[in-house]
Amino acid sequence: MVVNLKALMLMAVLSIFAVISVNTVASEEITVIKEEITEEVVIDSDKIAVVDTDVAIFSSDTAQAKLKQVTESAGFLSLKATYDSSSADLQAMAKEAESKGLTWSQEQIAEHQKKMDYARADADLAIKKIKAEQQQLQKTIYKELSPLAGQALQEIVKEQGIAVLLRAEAVLFFDQKTDITARVKSRIDQKASVQ
Repeated sequence: MVVNLKALMLMAVLSIFAVISVNTVASEEITVIKEEITEEVVIDSDKIAVVDTDVAIFSSDTAQAKLKQVTESAGFLSLKATYDSSSADLQAMAKEAESKGLTWSQEQIAEHQKKMDYARADADLAIKKIKAEQQQLQKTIYKELSPLAGQALQEIVKEQGIAVLLRAEAVLFFDQKTDITARVKSRIDQKASVQ
């Protein structure tokens, strides 16, 4: 079988030109598509806003008043006193063990360790109860004020003609002029005072 070397080289060169030609056309089409997409995505920067709804809700005067009411209640103060007392006892026992521990017998060391374990358990239980109270309060505040925050957001978006609203935690950087969190907070307080 005789292979025509010139014909084979010509076919290889033509193949290369065909691939280059196809890639060039595809590249030009992609550029055109990119330009079309870019033109469609352009939005006036005055129509973009950022909000942190959680900050608006929990920094509102309404939420702060509820928080103060709970943290000043007898039950909460009792839990805090229990925690403070147990923590103070633990610290005192640790200092006592440090200063006198070398002179104690094995029974005294075991008894002291048992007392420390009880004090630590009391402190741990008190802190768990405090955290549970705080979490319950957060859920209650969120449940009560979340609908007001939603209404406030809708009103502000409509009033200011906002086209794009972004969560603050989803944005890496934003100009503070675009942040409407303080406006939402004020609107929540206005709505809560009407109720």
